[in-house]
Amino acid sequence: MSSSLLIVIFVAMIVISVPIGVTIAFSAFLPNLVDPSFPADAQYVIRSMIGGVDSFPILAIPLFIFSGIIMARGGVSKKLFETFAYFLGNKTAGMPAAVIITSLFYGAISGSSPATTAAVGAMTIPLLTDLNYDKTYATAIVAVSGGLGVIIPPSIPFILFGMATGTSVGKLFLAGIIPGILIGLLLIAYVVIYAKVKGEDKEKLKAHYDELHERGFLKIFKDSFWALLAPVIILGSIYSGVASPTEAATISVFYSLFVSIVIYKTLKVSEIVPMMKSAIHNYATLLFILAAAVAFGRVLSLLQVPQLLAASITSVFDSKIAILLIINLMLLFIGMIMDGGPAILILAPILTPIAITVGVDPVQFGIIMVTNLAIGFVTPPMGINLFVASSLTGVPVDKIARQAVPLIIAFLMALMLITFIPPLSLFLAG
Repeated sequence: MSSSLLIVIFVAMIVISVPIGVTIAFSAFLPNLVDPSFPADAQYVIRSMIGGVDSFPILAIPLFIFSGIIMARGGVSKKLFETFAYFLGNKTAGMPAAVIITSLFYGAISGSSPATTAAVGAMTIPLLTDLNYDKTYATAIVAVSGGLGVIIPPSIPFILFGMATGTSVGKLFLAGIIPGILIGLLLIAYVVIYAKVKGEDKEKLKAHYDELHERGFLKIFKDSFWALLAPVIILGSIYSGVASPTEAATISVFYSLFVSIVIYKTLKVSEIVPMMKSAIHNYATLLFILAAAVAFGRVLSLLQVPQLLAASITSVFDSKIAILLIINLMLLFIGMIMDGGPAILILAPILTPIAITVGVDPVQFGIIMVTNLAIGFVTPPMGINLFVASSLTGVPVDKIARQAVPLIIAFLMALMLITFIPPLSLFLAG
């Protein structure tokens, strides 16, 4: 079976909305079904699926999912938001900016874009609408800033990229800090411009600001201290060498439980088992997709798809700039039709060698790839953040997507800077 025909069938199945896990698994089995002499028979594919997820680093994923659920149920996002609103509430676009910064910090706890969107949006969207911000605009801000959840470390896509390419997950985590802050600043720049053009309800904003200040800084800081400390403990344990990313995920779970049950008292011990079931439910679906993606990636290697794609790109384009632009366009399109996890496991082993041949460090390429796929979280037809945000407010997905266009443009501007200015990714990663 030709590799071109396999890719066509794979894309066609995605376009007609066949579940992504089924699409990937079927595509892995297909070459041997068509040609029994092809070495990747059913036994090979199943062994690849099992072996692909038999990995210590991958254990960090369900643990970070569980930790994110605990933090969301424990109201951590509210504690974070109030701290930033305390300082920014009287500034132009201060409240939308506080939402974006909260997403940055919450992303440093959950490692997940949809989880960040859900946790931050459930609390901030009603508040923004109460302050007379347009509901669609508020929903778009949350949906797009939720994408920061996979760029600010710890990031589940970074863990997957490290698995797929052998790149240091610790270095990827370090490399994501500056790009995440850069994207956050560009998003804030847009909401400031929007506020200046559209105006804000200054009376309501002042009343809310005064209400926060009546509580006093010490009260606000005391309430948020343990939430602010969470990313410091999680990332500090990794960067200091005390813990691996997987071990840090375990620390994150126990810290989240301690803060939510003992300090904030927003959770009960009886809620732990239901939360574990929820985390397992979320991870089980993802695990099958990841297993199928590993097997499909190995089938593509047997078909020499990486070599063929590399030859095709380098035969048409000979400059580094052109090749990187083509790869970015390809990843942006893939992000629109495929979930980020399987996209990374399938494409990272194919595209990373191409990036290396034109002088791109694999750590930097990991940031480029994840940033592209983060944009996919807010672009139809997949756009999972759009659906999560829509479920919170009832605003139709197409209306959120239209309102999000300027914010996505800010994201794309950051992507170009990350692509062509390597120090943005490599300065902290060494």
